[in-house]
Amino acid sequence: MAAEKGSAFLLKIGDGESPPAYSTIAGLRTTQLSVNGEPVAITNKDSGGWRELLSGAGVRSVSVSGAGVFTGSEAELRIKNHALGGMIDAYELSFEGGDKMRGDFLVTRLDYSGDYNGERSYTLSLESSGAVTNV
Repeated sequence: MAAEKGSAFLLKIGDGESPPAYSTIAGLRTTQLSVNGEPVAITNKDSGGWRELLSGAGVRSVSVSGAGVFTGSEAELRIKNHALGGMIDAYELSFEGGDKMRGDFLVTRLDYSGDYNGERSYTLSLESSGAVTNV
């Protein structure tokens, strides 16, 4: 399997319609995805001293973070409004190999920073709300 470029890992936001059309969040330089799962232990006296987990149970979530240069794009402004309003929206993660993941996410953190004579940058964090699926 060939290595994939990090620049081809894109975060996109939906347009609020059903079905949503997705726009790439412009200026995003780094992205990170974490798939989390909290297992349900079913260990009992017959487990022979080994922990046993229940398949398919527990709480699963997806966390996404990114950082980039603020360009004032429609997608960036939509994220800012969602962060201020605590609104959940549809997002899509796409990868170089053509894989895509879609789900509803809440913006849990949006930070802006800037230096004198430098560009304005931002970092963001998203947490899934409901199922995230491969498409």
